[in-house]
Amino acid sequence: MHRDNQSGTSEFLLLGISESPKEQQILFWMFLSMYLVTVVGNVLIILAIASDSRLHTPMYVFLANLSFTDLFFVTNTIPKTLVNLQSQNKAISYVGCLTQLYFLVSLVTLDNFILATMAYDRYVIICRPLHYVTAMSPGLCILLLTLCWALSVLYGLFLTLLMTRVTFCSSQKIHYIFCEMYVLLRLACSNTQIIHVVLITSGCFIFFTPLGIMIMSYVWIVRAILQIPSASSKYKAFSTCASHLAVVSLFYGTLGMVYLQPLKTYSMKDSVATVMYAVVTPMMNPFIYSLRNKDMHGALGRLFPGKAFQRLTRGNLDH
Repeated sequence: MHRDNQSGTSEFLLLGISESPKEQQILFWMFLSMYLVTVVGNVLIILAIASDSRLHTPMYVFLANLSFTDLFFVTNTIPKTLVNLQSQNKAISYVGCLTQLYFLVSLVTLDNFILATMAYDRYVIICRPLHYVTAMSPGLCILLLTLCWALSVLYGLFLTLLMTRVTFCSSQKIHYIFCEMYVLLRLACSNTQIIHVVLITSGCFIFFTPLGIMIMSYVWIVRAILQIPSASSKYKAFSTCASHLAVVSLFYGTLGMVYLQPLKTYSMKDSVATVMYAVVTPMMNPFIYSLRNKDMHGALGRLFPGKAFQRLTRGNLDH
């Protein structure tokens, strides 16, 4: 990255993960197809929940927020990547790069917080079912979502403002699909040790606190399920958590592959893991949550009353 401190203008060159024209064409169609699937899948989830009053419950309200977050997460990065893969001009302005970074940090953090609230919701419905209506009241749901959004916006702003203090070297080439914090810090000419310490410290708090909430929730959930005498009731209780566990595993697994390492070891091999959490995870979430969910299938069937769609959803539930 080149930063001209006197003129106040600067830009990046986002070269993606390959400079081969043939590989770029393959990547273009791959990213385009995944982006379209992600957009359609998450929009369908949002529309189904919004249109069906029976899904206006805490679990589905949180799911709609998760889909909204994933939708804008991929829209923040993938369209620019598609343009770069087809264009000779791969530049992105300094302000544009920091804007992309801000939304990237904010939306990943929001995903993290929403997954924690969903884990708490699962804990209440399984461990305290008789108190669910009062324990997960509409007021509490609104408060939890407000806190999730506010903390995410503030954390994204905090890290973005921190990056404005960094002076960058003359290298303009970034072999990455978007402006990412670790990649930018590797291009810095100024001392980034303090920023790196702040990044690791705040990141551990922001991400491991919700993860701790999820782990504790599932410890109590597993204990409650093991005490259920009926095998069918145990399966039903576990199935209500299976989708959330799958999404949490995918989210934290790919995120950990990228960020749970020292900055100096961060290299291009991590771009694959980044694509996983930045593209694949938002694409898979709608399928994971709706594949065997009868309520969601019913809402989608009412949203699209055609016989072909109803046969498709019925077939998914039967298998």
